[in-house]
Amino acid sequence: MRAEVAAIAGDLMLERGYERTTVEDICAAAEISRSTFFRYFPSKEDALFGLTLDAGEDLREALVARPDSETPWTAMRRALDPLIEKYEADDERVRLLTRLVVTTPALLARHQEKNARWHELLRAEVSRRLGADPDDRADPRVDALVGASLACVHAALTAWTTGERPGVKLSVILDRAMDAIA
Repeated sequence: MRAEVAAIAGDLMLERGYERTTVEDICAAAEISRSTFFRYFPSKEDALFGLTLDAGEDLREALVARPDSETPWTAMRRALDPLIEKYEADDERVRLLTRLVVTTPALLARHQEKNARWHELLRAEVSRRLGADPDDRADPRVDALVGASLACVHAALTAWTTGERPGVKLSVILDRAMDAIA
C-alpha cells in the first residue's frame, strides 16, 4: 500500500506540480483517509520520496558487500550500481520525478535531509575501509569521501534530468562525475 500511495503521489505531482498537489488530493486518488496517509508518510514530501527513503540501508549493505580489495572510492561507486539501476529501469518517469525534486526547493531540501541520513549510514563502513575511527570527527577523510560521492550522485541526477544529452544513461553520467574527482 505504501508503494502504491507513493506512486500515486508522484503521478499527481507530475501532472499538477508539487505546490498544487495536496495531501487531500493524494488521499482521494488513493482512496484512503488522511489518517491512513499519515500512518504511511509524515508529509507530502515523504510520500514522493517513499520508495527511496529506505535506499540508504540498501546502499550501506551494498557497500559492505564490496570486496575489501577495492579502494573506498571504487567500492562506493560500485555500491551505487543497484540504486542507479532502479533509476534507469523506469527511465522517463524517474527522470521527470527527479527533475521535479531538483527544481522544487521544498523537495530539494528533503533530498538533502535524506542524503544527510545516508551519510551517517555509510560512515562506519567507509571508516573501516579507510582504517579510520568512525567517531573521530577531526579526521576529514570519511566525511570527504561520503560527501563527495553523494555530491556526485546529486550532480549526475541534475545533469541527467536536463535532457541535454538524451539517451545517455545515468550510470555513464555518474561515472563521469566520479571520475572527475578520482
